[in-house]
Amino acid sequence: MESKAKQPSGENQEFNERLRAVSLEALRELVNDPTLNDEQAVLLLARKDLPGELIEELSQRKVLLKSYAVKKALVLHPLTPRLVSLRLLRDLYLMDLVQLTLTPGALAELKRNAEEQLIARLPQLPLGQKITLARRGPGRAAGALLAEGQAQVLTVVLDNSNLSEAHVLKALAKVKLAPRVVDAVARHPKWSSSYNVRLALVRQPASTLSTVLAYLPELTVSDLKELTAPGIVAENLRRYLQAEIQRRISRGREEKPEHDGQS
Repeated sequence: MESKAKQPSGENQEFNERLRAVSLEALRELVNDPTLNDEQAVLLLARKDLPGELIEELSQRKVLLKSYAVKKALVLHPLTPRLVSLRLLRDLYLMDLVQLTLTPGALAELKRNAEEQLIARLPQLPLGQKITLARRGPGRAAGALLAEGQAQVLTVVLDNSNLSEAHVLKALAKVKLAPRVVDAVARHPKWSSSYNVRLALVRQPASTLSTVLAYLPELTVSDLKELTAPGIVAENLRRYLQAEIQRRISRGREEKPEHDGQS
C-alpha cells in the first residue's frame, strides 16, 4: 500500500499564502489574528524582515509564549526589540544560549547576557554538558570552565577555538586555582608558547618551581624586576628572580666590549 504525502490543511494553506504578504498591514493582520497558533507564530518569525513593532506585539500574546519554540524564535530574531529578548533570554536551553552567543548579527548586549546566563548555570550542569560547552561554547564560558578546573573538561576546553589569551590570563589570575589547571596550561603547546601566559604562570602561586624556572630565562629584566616587588610572588621564588636578574646583569657586563683607550 503506497503512503501518501501529507498535504497541508486548508487552514495552513491559507496561512502560508497570507504569509507571503509584503505589506505591513497584511502582516499585522496575521500577527493579531486571534486564531494564530504557535506553529504559525514560528513561521511568522522565520521571516527576517518581520518588523520589530510586530514582533513586540507577538511577544505580548501570553498564550503563544507558553511555547518554547516561539520564545526561542523571538530571542533569535535579529529585529526583536532588545527588552523583549532580554526578558525571554533566561528561559532558553543551554545550547540555544550557546547558539545565540555565536550568532554574528546578535546584539553585543544580548550576547553578553547569554554568556552570563551560561556562566551562572555552570555549577548545576552535569559533566557531559560541561564538556560540550567546553568544546563549542563562547570564550567567557570556556574561561570560566578552565578556572573551574574539572580534569575531564581541561582536556577539551584549552582547544576551544573561542578561548582567547585574555580568557586564559583571567583564569590564571585567580589566587585559588587548582594546580592541575596551571599544569594543563603549562603543558599546552599553544598557550605555553605565549609570553604573557608564561609571565602569568610565573606569577601564579600554584605553579611548580620547575615550571617557573623553565620560563625565567625568557622573561625580560623589567618584568623580573616587577615580579620581585614585595607581595607579588612567594619569598623563596623572589630570591630566584633576584638571582636571575643579577645573572643577567653580570652576563651583560661580561659581553660588553672593553674600551681599548684608543681615540
